[in-house]
Amino acid sequence: MTVTNQTNPDRVKIVEVGPRDGLQNEPYLVPTDAKIELIERLSDTGLSAVEASAFVSPKWVPQMADASEVITGIKKRPGVRYPVLTPNLKGLERAIEAGVDEIAVFGAASESFSQKNINCSIKESLERFSPVIATALKENIRVRGYVSCVLGCPYEGPIAAEKVAEVSRELHAMGCSEISLGDTIGIGTPLLTKRMIETVAKSVPIEQLAGHYHDTYGQALANIFASWELGIRVFDTSVSGLGGCPYAKGASGNVATEDVIYMFNGMGVETGVDLTKLVETAWYISGVLGKAPGSKLARVMEEQIKKSA
Repeated sequence: MTVTNQTNPDRVKIVEVGPRDGLQNEPYLVPTDAKIELIERLSDTGLSAVEASAFVSPKWVPQMADASEVITGIKKRPGVRYPVLTPNLKGLERAIEAGVDEIAVFGAASESFSQKNINCSIKESLERFSPVIATALKENIRVRGYVSCVLGCPYEGPIAAEKVAEVSRELHAMGCSEISLGDTIGIGTPLLTKRMIETVAKSVPIEQLAGHYHDTYGQALANIFASWELGIRVFDTSVSGLGGCPYAKGASGNVATEDVIYMFNGMGVETGVDLTKLVETAWYISGVLGKAPGSKLARVMEEQIKKSA
């Protein structure tokens, strides 16, 4: 494995996606004030990026119908970024009105998934994103690009790393400052993950890549470690392991933020995140949803959290 990274090997950045990616597929419509409290609690843990919501059609994602209220309602903490998902110009316009300073666009490396998810081909999706990205950049809004199904698709099976590299290269060329590589159905294993990253890194600098791994088969932590060994220093995670893909049958949630922080703490890698506050937040949102936390660490620390309450 030849990819290297010049960034600090002893520090990683965690992008918390729980309030958006984590909640969007929950059947229970979380009250706006609970979403705001979740985001503020996460901000208070030391996380530097909390994906707050998505400006999408409420017809397709009812959970995100209150995006404007959430964004304008949170008390933004200095040094914390609050990116939102904006799939089209209409969503971007709403996001700008709400005062966002960072957006994300969501593409796929699978033609079938692109059709199922956003009702168009990969080529058409990139054409749609072009004016969104250009407009955002003119407004001095940072743009992040997601690429889903980087290791496999629920409809097509394995995805060629070259296809992932092609989509990533296009998004990067349009102006995305960071490309998040998503194992949407969680089928990746460390060796496959490394091979995919090595291929993509030939088209996009490793410093501008992030890992986004679902834990369907219990491989997310192993894939994060494999990615870290190659030089990836940004990882998307979801508090309490919330999430799942509505278009990928059987795909369980994102890897739990608290499990990832625990692993990096054990490696001596700095995250800047207060683990106890994070676990308390996992229990908070789990209580709102009426279920136990999805992370192993949160359950292990249950008694400690109860004593500190």
